[in-house]
Amino acid sequence: MTGRVAGKVAFVTGAARGQGRSHAVRLAEEGADIIAIDVCKHVENTPAPWSTSDDLAQTAEMIKALDRRVVTAEVDVRDFDGLQAALAGGVEELGRLDVVVANAGIGTPGAMLDHMDEPRWQQTLDVNLTGVWKTLKAAVPHLKSGGRGGSIVLTSSVGGLKAYPRVGHYVTAKHGVVGLMRSFAVELGQHSIRVNSVHPTHVATDMLLNESTYRSFRPDLENPGPDDIKPICQMFHMLPTPWVEAVDISNAVLYLASDESRYVTGVSLPIDAGSCLK
Repeated sequence: MTGRVAGKVAFVTGAARGQGRSHAVRLAEEGADIIAIDVCKHVENTPAPWSTSDDLAQTAEMIKALDRRVVTAEVDVRDFDGLQAALAGGVEELGRLDVVVANAGIGTPGAMLDHMDEPRWQQTLDVNLTGVWKTLKAAVPHLKSGGRGGSIVLTSSVGGLKAYPRVGHYVTAKHGVVGLMRSFAVELGQHSIRVNSVHPTHVATDMLLNESTYRSFRPDLENPGPDDIKPICQMFHMLPTPWVEAVDISNAVLYLASDESRYVTGVSLPIDAGSCLK
């Protein structure tokens, strides 16, 4: 099947690499033009390797190689004015907006909630929850004015459906994303704008596969690597895999963005290898 989102324009946040890049490229493979943004710099307190301008440029080249149009901008999702300007420019150049994929997010080192420092708590809520709200606040007027309906997909997490210790700031933000999704679905249904969330388990991107994660999961080893955390990650799942690939999430995003899901709204869709069953 090809052309599942042909003629549509999709706005993807956190598109420089990882899941965001995968979503942007997968949508482009199926015919969408892309407005791609990313912060393209180190976000304070985050241990994972950070995205760069070159990463975002590479995403753009991958989309162009598919003979699709792309507009990029370097924007922090905490910056509403920047989001608004990037979207206005992208919509002006590409002519419309049909799909929003609010994917940008961070992971920071955890702690028990009663020992967590306030800046780390606030930063996680600012990016992973308020940043999603600001993304939609900037995008919804374009979807409404198009008069064609649309699809919004929010990236939550398995941690948006159940709790884990020592990451309460992340769990709280990702649970909040579900509340945003449901509220926007109720408010926008009259405009034929659908709103859903995806809930990945461990995904094989830099946000998981980095030295900080290895050391957190295997503090007993001097130089742990990905193979050392596979047995632990496997324990989270019913299916025999330690993690899924970014494209597995992208395929779910594509379904929710396409007209195949034209009557699907207000849904929390886990792509979790059965993690929610544990």
